[in-house]
Amino acid sequence: MAIRPRRSALYMPASNQKAIDKARSLDCDAVILDLEDAVAPDAKETAREQAVAAVKAGGFGRRELIIRVNGLDTPWGEDDLKAAAAAGPDAVLVPKINDAGDVARYDGRLSHAPDHTRLWTMIETCRSLFHLDGIGAAAKTSRLACWVMGTNDLAKEMGARLTGAREPFFAALGLSVAAAKGHGLAILDGVYNGIDDAEGFERQCEQGLSFGFDGKTLIHPTQVEPCNRVFTPSETEVAFARAVIAAFALPENAAKGAIRVDGRMAERLHLLQAEKLVAIAEAVG
Repeated sequence: MAIRPRRSALYMPASNQKAIDKARSLDCDAVILDLEDAVAPDAKETAREQAVAAVKAGGFGRRELIIRVNGLDTPWGEDDLKAAAAAGPDAVLVPKINDAGDVARYDGRLSHAPDHTRLWTMIETCRSLFHLDGIGAAAKTSRLACWVMGTNDLAKEMGARLTGAREPFFAALGLSVAAAKGHGLAILDGVYNGIDDAEGFERQCEQGLSFGFDGKTLIHPTQVEPCNRVFTPSETEVAFARAVIAAFALPENAAKGAIRVDGRMAERLHLLQAEKLVAIAEAVG
């Protein structure tokens, strides 16, 4: 399967038609048309209609297009899911998953969606942190393909301070990445609320990259460029990855589990990492 880069996923309120139109020209890898947190109750139906119309109209190019719906425990959730399934975006993002049972419920609502429409879930409740393995395992029997960290909601439920360094969330972030990757899922980091704090935002992107996130969710177009820059493999990284691939391709290394490349040890596991890194670099040009 081809690698699809998800360095930057920008939330856009689907109640704002100008924002939807602007998203078609931004350099983000994914656009999340939001029906949930960014939309006031009296604008929910308008947001749903405009999100569906945007999917049908297309024009987003290489960008992955996702609709984030309201939860099934809200007055809008059922209608959101029915409309999203019929529209057929690249994915439907659902909030406040607690366990594998929740995944199954949402997956069932998407049974009539096109085959390409995947299920993305928010990881943003305290309960979900104790069911990560089960939620991830649900990917085997559902459309589940990606997790998105909801650090704002998690901080609210925990009563924790959401600082730029995010010390109270190290365990949650690390375990979420481990569980996602253990089940072959993509995983995106949560948002950074300081729109005008460019330095703080870039530091948190670097932190997310260190944790192993595939990319980050964003709340403003100005965050796209620095996010893409951080999550794009550097020329040095790509050059070493190509060297690892080339070295393992040599006949004399065909049966070896570990070899020396440019003064560094490279194992077979590093070959797999190198192939993925090069694929991402080629995908983003």
